[in-house]
Amino acid sequence: MLMPKRVKYRKVQRGRMCGESKGAFQVDFGEWGLKALEPAWITSQQIEACRLAMVRTLKRTGKVWMRVFPDKSYTTKGIGTRQGVGKGDIEGWAAVVKPGRVMFEIGGIDEATAKEALQYAASKLPIKTKIVPRYQIGGEQ
Repeated sequence: MLMPKRVKYRKVQRGRMCGESKGAFQVDFGEWGLKALEPAWITSQQIEACRLAMVRTLKRTGKVWMRVFPDKSYTTKGIGTRQGVGKGDIEGWAAVVKPGRVMFEIGGIDEATAKEALQYAASKLPIKTKIVPRYQIGGEQ
């Protein structure tokens, strides 16, 4: 399971997911990318499921870049716990994904295989996504 080696604070506040992604809005490393169209918390299990789906489709060819990392902890209180006793225990780790963020990239393979792998990975995510190509200089595809 993906999780940070160490963090400054174990428990973090929920925060807000309004607005567009501040960075990683274009494909920088590979030829094809999977872009988020909705805001969400993507858990470490979902990220790992996407990675496995893409690697299985590629069959040891090409390269995969993951551009999200689950560095935000989320907590839950136990069932039947009364209110006012403090924040619950850490349940897992998630990455905050805003609209426009390129989450995964693929390179070194043909277009059909890349699209198939990214489509398979998109089916593992709880948000709407779009497969985007790498843009050349001048905004051309």
